[in-house]
Amino acid sequence: MIELRTVPSDDPQATALVAAMVDEVSELYGRIDVPEAPSATPEDFSAARGGAFLVVFEDGAAVAGGGLKRLDDDASACEIKRMFVVPAARGRGHASRLLQGLEDEARRLGYRVARLDTGEHQPQAQAMYERAGYARIGNFNANPFASFWGEKAL
Repeated sequence: MIELRTVPSDDPQATALVAAMVDEVSELYGRIDVPEAPSATPEDFSAARGGAFLVVFEDGAAVAGGGLKRLDDDASACEIKRMFVVPAARGRGHASRLLQGLEDEARRLGYRVARLDTGEHQPQAQAMYERAGYARIGNFNANPFASFWGEKAL
């Protein structure tokens, strides 16, 4: 059974997924959780800050997660951050399911635009985002690890 749920951003399942994502992506780019990178903390994903964190569960196990954070410069826009699918669960549509869920949650929260980014060593992520309707935009968040920045009207 597949279930998509919003969980508190500091829930152990959420923080474990984020830590796994940071570890995996850090092998590609070096540590990404550094001061010069855009923030993606549990506080950024908290409801109090206009954010959310979603987890995909497969047969009760947390297999994918990602967060929404409000962009400070524009209350109508959010950023999708820290999307990750555990390696053993890849290839089963969880990333697309998670992206759709994050977009639905962003609409529910009143956002009109979603933005995201990915790096040059993740062409499969960029391809998925483009298939989902994200158009290339300029570097909106000064992420030193990104090579693709995308935006989609919700």
